[in-house]
Amino acid sequence: MRMKMDNAFYVDPVGIAGGLALWWSNDVKLFVLAHDKNFIDMVISINGEDEWFGTFIYAPSYDVEKQEFWERLGTLRDDVNAKWCIMGDTNIVASPNEKYGGSPFDHNNAKWFHEFMERSYLMEIQSKGGTYT
Repeated sequence: MRMKMDNAFYVDPVGIAGGLALWWSNDVKLFVLAHDKNFIDMVISINGEDEWFGTFIYAPSYDVEKQEFWERLGTLRDDVNAKWCIMGDTNIVASPNEKYGGSPFDHNNAKWFHEFMERSYLMEIQSKGGTYT
C-alpha cells in the first residue's frame, strides 16, 4: 500500500542508528524550525486553524545522553508561550508502576523527564493498553 502524502522531511540516521521521517498532506501547513538526530521541531496549522508547535521525538536510549536531551528539548520553547505537543518515544519509564520486569526502575531518568515536563508546563497524556504503549 502506498501512502499518499504530499510532503516529507527526513533526518538521516547516524551510522546504523536512528533516522526520523515525517510525512504530511497539503491541508497541513508545516514549517520545520529545528531538528537533530533525536527530534523534529515544527510549527503546524491544520486546515487553517491556529498554529501550534509540534515536536516529534525519538529520545536517546543511552542513559548518558538522556539528561542532555531533555535539557536541550526544554530550550525549544523558552521564550514562547504557545500550544506545544510532543509526540513519540521518550525512552523513559516515568514511574515505577509503569515498569514490569527487566532492569530496575531508573529514578534519575524519571527525574529528568518530570523536571522537563514541569519547566515546560506540559502534561503527560496517559495511555493504556498493550505492553509497549
